[in-house]
Amino acid sequence: MPNILVVEDKDSMRTMLTDTLHEEGYRVDAAADGRQALDLVNNKSYDLVLTDLRMPDVDGLAVLSGVKDIDVDTSVIVMTAYGTIEDAVAAMKKGAYDFITKPFDTEHLCVLVNRALENRRMVAENTLLRQEILADHGLDNIIGQNEKMIELGRMVQKVAGSDASVLLQGESGTGKELFARALHNLSPRKNGPYITINCAAIPGELLENELFGSEKGAFTGAHARKMGKFEIAHTGTIFLDEIGDMDIALQAKLLRVLQQKNFERLGGTKTVDVDVRVIAATNMDLPEHIRAKKFREDLYYRLSVFPLSIPPLRERPDDVTLLTEYFIEKYCRDMKKPLKSMTRDGLDLLEKYHWPGNVRELENTIERAVILAEGKKISPEHLAIRLRRTDEIKLRDGAGLKEIGAHAQRQAERGTIIRVLKEVRGNKRKCAKILKIDYTTLFDKMKKYDIEKDLV
Repeated sequence: MPNILVVEDKDSMRTMLTDTLHEEGYRVDAAADGRQALDLVNNKSYDLVLTDLRMPDVDGLAVLSGVKDIDVDTSVIVMTAYGTIEDAVAAMKKGAYDFITKPFDTEHLCVLVNRALENRRMVAENTLLRQEILADHGLDNIIGQNEKMIELGRMVQKVAGSDASVLLQGESGTGKELFARALHNLSPRKNGPYITINCAAIPGELLENELFGSEKGAFTGAHARKMGKFEIAHTGTIFLDEIGDMDIALQAKLLRVLQQKNFERLGGTKTVDVDVRVIAATNMDLPEHIRAKKFREDLYYRLSVFPLSIPPLRERPDDVTLLTEYFIEKYCRDMKKPLKSMTRDGLDLLEKYHWPGNVRELENTIERAVILAEGKKISPEHLAIRLRRTDEIKLRDGAGLKEIGAHAQRQAERGTIIRVLKEVRGNKRKCAKILKIDYTTLFDKMKKYDIEKDLV
């Protein structure tokens, strides 16, 4: 359950916020001033700090700086009155996740809190540690000894110093957000704001307002000017996650920003100039979306000046052990349990599993195992996974031609080996000769495709 700290000097507001967040199921502490808040943060770990901006003695900006000095990953939301919006924007540039203007309704607050906590969770679950692996590439938070990951690290290092738009491609759970942050942190813009927005999480009619802002009176409920994420990200980086879900009408406005470096707010006529580096990510086949008229081809080429493909975990099984060790250590520490280790049988199961949910699924599996294991060892019975039989393998939704081809090849090879073995009454050497492969290759394929059970 997430820990939240509310910092508000007005008693009635502080009580209302605390009660609202309690009702949402969070653990909540409250501080009546900034000094008390920093004392609490020094002695306890918080997932989110919700602080008023204007307070006597130690104000919200000082609270923000103090929180980030202690734990840079703690999310901070700043509450402000209309008259101090510019100060709130300054707070975001110093690391605040977002700001909310008073007065606000509790439903809006809860949505913002949920987003901030989800953002923190995703960052945590994609932070594949082991700083010594790839540390030479300046990617201290990425774990992986697989050649594909090492090469990817080299590519990130090369492109980070430029302003080229980068398109990160990979399945859900592979760590696209982690690589986006690495690109920002390794770039000359590292001291500027890093703003992230999930294009799939916000309805299409609201996404334009989130990205580009709006003028007062632009629509019902627009009581004041709202700065969009592009404006807030000025001199820094904006990460557009799930870009394939963006409405095609909005794609034209995004293309203009990439081409001309300016835009107008909703309801406005004044051109706003911005200096922003764009990183986008998707788990979709964008060329296929282009053919289906769901994604603009010109925008695709603007976004993918430097495309990077993040391999799924099943294509780098040699990284599973490293990741497993890290996550065991992490969750034993978080749960204040003695350090555990995985049995050899457990590691064999993890290395053979196909990981459709990638690193995110592995982390969830290890977290559950740490909870279940009472002794010092984690074994297969603590792992909620099961190896698929070859004939159970199904193609995932949205599979591309490469994946379809590999699947067809597996099915064809397995069927042919079984047929020939039956024809030669199980004589493997004769089978290998007929198939024009050596005996060792045949043996490996029989093991890979679990063929023995079908020869009984």
